Amino acid sequence: MKSDAVVETIRIYPLQDIPLIHSGDDLCTIIIKSVHSNKFQLSNGDILVIAQKIVSKSEGRLVNLKQIQPSKRSIELASLTEKDPRLVELILNESKKVIRCIKGLIVVQNHQGVILANAGIDHSNVEQDNEKEQVLLLPKNPDGSAKTIHKKLLARTGSHLGVIINDSIGRAWRNGSIGTAIGVAGLPAILDLKGREDLYGNQLQVSEQAIADELASAASLIQGQADEALPVVLIKGFKTFLDEIPASGLIRDIKKDLFL
Repeated sequence: MKSDAVVETIRIYPLQDIPLIHSGDDLCTIIIKSVHSNKFQLSNGDILVIAQKIVSKSEGRLVNLKQIQPSKRSIELASLTEKDPRLVELILNESKKVIRCIKGLIVVQNHQGVILANAGIDHSNVEQDNEKEQVLLLPKNPDGSAKTIHKKLLARTGSHLGVIINDSIGRAWRNGSIGTAIGVAGLPAILDLKGREDLYGNQLQVSEQAIADELASAASLIQGQADEALPVVLIKGFKTFLDEIPASGLIRDIKKDLFL
């Protein structure tokens, strides 16, 4: 059976000189300018992995905590977790289900179905001043954001590029966070390998490969978590022949989930 993906050598390049992003900035123009200044050529099948933070910033997803009025439920949950009740209010607004609560942590299922801490709301690498206590929310529709960037890049460059929006997310039963795809366009987020033969001719029965997460994680090694300032990574050498599947395709059906 023909493989659905061709991988000879994967090359991963950071795009240098991406400026600080503000609400309303055109990420496509910024990315294309950086591609040119770094002397790269974009080709069909190349993949851009973009850190969630700059997507959120460009979409104006910054919120000033001083403008948030916590509800009774938020105040109660804040007391239990010893978190700022204004932040808890935002976490609840961004979530459809609270999974677990402990001191300092609220694990939720957000509106896209992703299980993550504090609904992905963060204050790291977010500018602060005396007038504002700003936190950054995830994009409202990460798959939609990825699709918009994909279409704009296609129109501007003529190249069919994969776009992955990634974020650092923890995992059940494992320490540490890992780069994870929360928005995908222009490539399949997951490959169904059922029916493929292994080395001994046995047919695979349940195997699926979350390629968008694997690519997001590889890019995250270069993007870093602190002051690296490398929010966009270009991946060359990984090509698939399947139609695109968004990041929502990575979410397991609740009926099949053994942990929720």
